[in-house]
Amino acid sequence: MNIDEAKCVPMSLILEKINAFPVKQNEKESWYLSPLREENTASFHVTGNLWHDFGDGTGGNSVDFVCHYLKSTQENNTASDALRWINNMTANSKPLLIIPDAVPRNAESERSLVLTKAHAIQEPSLIAYLQKRGISLNYTPKCLKEVHVYNKKTQKSFYALGIKNEENGYELRNPNFKGNIGTKDITFIRGTIPKPDKIHLFEGMFDYLTFLTIMKTRNHTDDMIVLNSLSCLNLAVPYIKNYGYRMAYTWLDNDKAGSKATAELAGFFATEQDLLHKKMNDVYCTSKDFNAWHMHNLNLGL
Repeated sequence: MNIDEAKCVPMSLILEKINAFPVKQNEKESWYLSPLREENTASFHVTGNLWHDFGDGTGGNSVDFVCHYLKSTQENNTASDALRWINNMTANSKPLLIIPDAVPRNAESERSLVLTKAHAIQEPSLIAYLQKRGISLNYTPKCLKEVHVYNKKTQKSFYALGIKNEENGYELRNPNFKGNIGTKDITFIRGTIPKPDKIHLFEGMFDYLTFLTIMKTRNHTDDMIVLNSLSCLNLAVPYIKNYGYRMAYTWLDNDKAGSKATAELAGFFATEQDLLHKKMNDVYCTSKDFNAWHMHNLNLGL
């Protein structure tokens, strides 16, 4: 896709890809809540492949919008980055296979949960839970929060460890609960150097936290993706496709679903130019997953 082709992509299609939908529309125009900032009244105007944000005076074509959107999400935001994003999001490419044992992206039982607040981890029981899983608080990343949740069905509140995903939901864990608030999605964590050569894919948050604890860092140079569920496998593809990574490390579970997902990723990586794949399962082949192996080495058990 060249820049002229990208400029012809309808804005409605691009906005749909980031889960933005019109508040009001007719045959000629649509109005949205701005996807570039917080607002309560729709001031984002779309006509065909053109847009204008009356709230801040910006506007332009589809490529201009994607540049602004990538900047708002702290991603690389040149015109080339926008072209790659548009091509990845709108191309009719064959998706990775659906993993049959994966958890659905929207679990019915979790729609009753409401986020009340999220902040740095302070609750002693959550700190103890991290320690029980072999995770050092000294190396937990900024994206890991103490999340307070209200359950509308039970009318009770609880708190959990939470890692924010790309749909602004949270993946939640505490000793008694495993679930999420909002749409289930991947968590992408950019490394400390621009455009690194390496990317790591973890199945769950504790595998990622294990990596940081073992490496004794919270500021990794490589890019990281936490899938949060194998049902989100396809959502990782646009972050990798045509980006220019040279090495992809996978840290998925040692079970049937994890093995199948690893094989599917290996097939996808093979279509990327000069991208090598390193399956890390041999490191923790005696355990179900990376964190379980780490806990076993520390003589810990849940």
